[in-house]
Amino acid sequence: PKRRLRVCVATCNRADYSKLAPIMFGIKSHPDEFELEVVVLGSHLIDDYGNTFRMIEQDDFDIGSKLHTVVRGEDEAAMVESVGLALVKLPDVLQRLHPDILVVHGDRFDALALATAAALMNIRILHLEGGEVSGTIDDSIRHAISKLAHYHACCTRRAEQHLIAMCEDHSRILLAGCPSYDKLLVSHHREDYMDIIKSWLGDKVKENDYIVALQHPVTTDIQHSIKIYGLMLDALLSFNKKTLILFPNIDAGSKEMVRVMRKKGIEQHHNFRAVKHIPFEQFIQLVCHAGCMIGNSSCGVREAGAFGTPVINLGTRQTGRETGENVLHVRDADTHNKIYHALELQFGKRYPCSKIYGDGNAVPRILKFLRAIDLEEPLQKTFCFPSVKDCISQDIDHILETQSALAVDLGGTNLRVAIICMRGKVVKKYTQPNPKTFEARMELILKMCRDAMRDAVRLNCRILGVGVSTGGRVNPQEGVVMHSTKLIKEWSSVDLRTPISDALHLPVWVDNDGNCAALAEKKFGHGKGVENFVTVITGTGIGGGIIHHNELIHGSTFCAAELGHIMVSLDGPECSCGSHGCIEAYASGMALQREAKRLHDEDLLKVEGMDMKLSEPITAAHLINAARLGNSKAEAVLNKACTALGVGIVNILHIVNPSMVILSGVLASYYQAPVQHIVSQRALFSAQSIKVVSSDLEEPALLGAASIVLDYATRRLY
Repeated sequence: PKRRLRVCVATCNRADYSKLAPIMFGIKSHPDEFELEVVVLGSHLIDDYGNTFRMIEQDDFDIGSKLHTVVRGEDEAAMVESVGLALVKLPDVLQRLHPDILVVHGDRFDALALATAAALMNIRILHLEGGEVSGTIDDSIRHAISKLAHYHACCTRRAEQHLIAMCEDHSRILLAGCPSYDKLLVSHHREDYMDIIKSWLGDKVKENDYIVALQHPVTTDIQHSIKIYGLMLDALLSFNKKTLILFPNIDAGSKEMVRVMRKKGIEQHHNFRAVKHIPFEQFIQLVCHAGCMIGNSSCGVREAGAFGTPVINLGTRQTGRETGENVLHVRDADTHNKIYHALELQFGKRYPCSKIYGDGNAVPRILKFLRAIDLEEPLQKTFCFPSVKDCISQDIDHILETQSALAVDLGGTNLRVAIICMRGKVVKKYTQPNPKTFEARMELILKMCRDAMRDAVRLNCRILGVGVSTGGRVNPQEGVVMHSTKLIKEWSSVDLRTPISDALHLPVWVDNDGNCAALAEKKFGHGKGVENFVTVITGTGIGGGIIHHNELIHGSTFCAAELGHIMVSLDGPECSCGSHGCIEAYASGMALQREAKRLHDEDLLKVEGMDMKLSEPITAAHLINAARLGNSKAEAVLNKACTALGVGIVNILHIVNPSMVILSGVLASYYQAPVQHIVSQRALFSAQSIKVVSSDLEEPALLGAASIVLDYATRRLY
């Protein structure tokens, strides 16, 4: 059977307990699936705040740990010390309980301590009520907890949008609604509500004819909070209605607020009842049937809306939150008169019930979400950052130096190295014949790279890395050439990354020439901004690269996009790969040169008007020239080559269906029109309109090798 999920719920004060209790009851009612641990800390354990941990015991929960974490002093320093004290005490408790999930609520400093401890101890965190905005320091703390939390159960659509905008993973966000609403919507139809109201406000009180007041300090502006509190009390005194006033919470500034209250004689006044704590169920009845609620408690903007109770929200503590139409804001509560007017406007009204914060089914949703958590999946969070536009940053280094790459191209004939800058300009190029042996080749690569590095300093180019393009099959993850083409001898199972990286102290990337040509088109050529395209190189051999969803396809054994070895005939001429009927055996420069030689040997290449020195080596160019001048044998050879290449490309269109085919290499301009013609004749109807274009890039292999460096080394996605 599946192991039970150990869920630890940590509660710090009466407010968060009202949200957590419904979840705790839910977890407790499924003992076969969940194991509940309860940790109590913060102001629950303080006498001045009514020792509210007793309500948890009355609800019949076993408290696993009580942590005294509050440093008295009710000022900013005391809040910070309380966080520190909680951080000192929590590790022991969390180690002992060893929960799978820690459930944390809201935006209090105690919750920040909990989340910090759990995150550092690799315990998964489910954060309730993330993504909301109230307009105080609480926002910073709430968002900080969201960053530490692995899972989120939020209350409103907008909160969900905020979390997504904060780069949290959408699949780990649950739009649950507020758990306290599960209780609210069930319990506010109690028969005995008048008894509850009378027990707190006396027998003479009538429904909708009293006020509930609850004002907390705003810790970023304590003096202002105290002033508003005084004005609110004055307005309530002159408004002359029965008023239930709750003591403020534990934040910095609460002591001074209580002093103001005592100075005005509120506790002795016949209209007022001042209390430290009311059980949530009873408090809900009081809010539900009040003529008005005043202050800056989140209860006013959240819970009161469910009953349509009029609310006056004073100051800035809740201004960012979504509210129903029942809330009247007095943002700048600077006169007794303004607050008095607000009371006149709101008192005794009734508003439609608002469901912004929930529909009463949060707990079943949260339990379902908990069941779905996969403890096997990695704990490390991943953030979903939006794509960042390339910004050309104006750092002095960038102005003085051009960020560049060293590109190396290993061809069948030549070995070339170039310095290439961000914009794809070849700043300087070096060419040598490619040596026949491995040792000589490696030595020459390193020598040419060192020369280029020296020149780069003089040319004011900052080399970010080395990109190598080579023929053959390459494992780009390891930087190893696995199997070479026939053209390059002694070039299989070669680790290129290590020796070059060791010699030059730079990162090195390696890929094959076909893939590099595709990357070059993607960054600098026709493929810019195209999500799916294929590049085919028609040079000495035939190769290519496939870009699918903006990514290069390497394949499971790095053999993807070996386009030269697409077979277009069951027998056909022999190919350099040892097989028969490959496109390369028909349409590559080598194949055309072979046919040209054959015709020449049979003396069939001559045409009227062809000025041909027989001494020079015969190449594909002679064949194309002869065909232009009307040599029917040469034409037949070239037709076959075009057809083979065209049919091969039709096969590619039918497999990956790119939006464009880019021909690159020396024969590209010759093949472009015939291939486009064959596509329009032989491809399936949906693929006939796909464009075949010939590349405008001078140096695809070098530019592609450089693009890997420029994209990776500057951390841009490629």
